[in-house]
Amino acid sequence: MDWNAKNANFNNLIKQLFHEKDAEKRAEAARQLGFLKDGRAVNLLCRALNIEDEAMVVNRIIEALGYIGDGRATLRIIEKLKEEIEKNEKPEMEWDKLQVVFIIESFAKIKDKRALEYLGHFLKSSDDNLRQLTENAFDAIEPDWRRIVKKARRERSIPDIFKVNM
Repeated sequence: MDWNAKNANFNNLIKQLFHEKDAEKRAEAARQLGFLKDGRAVNLLCRALNIEDEAMVVNRIIEALGYIGDGRATLRIIEKLKEEIEKNEKPEMEWDKLQVVFIIESFAKIKDKRALEYLGHFLKSSDDNLRQLTENAFDAIEPDWRRIVKKARRERSIPDIFKVNM
């Protein structure tokens, strides 16, 4: 596919993401943008993540941002994670686990250390799958994390250990 055709496809997918009424088509457009792995889509996907209400589309946007693997998406995905954790102070059982899984998987692909502070919460999860997925994400982002935690654990919590001052 030549550059003009790729650009036309990219523009069409962006148009669908923002203007399509059908949520399934918006979700598929987000997914296809992720498969393109075009860095131009990161800011637009983050903007779509801000305005999208449909959970299926939000999950696909997060997934697409993970496929692209650009650290510019980290802070916006962290905001989504914080929303999910803090939403009405719900217990873990009531979280949208599918969205949390997409977020953790995206962080593992993006490999931005700023995410570790927020992922640390899930290392103590009562859900074995979430805990294992989080450990895998930690391995991808900071392969030496177990030694770092063991060494610093005496004084600080996991989020404090990986806190990034911005």
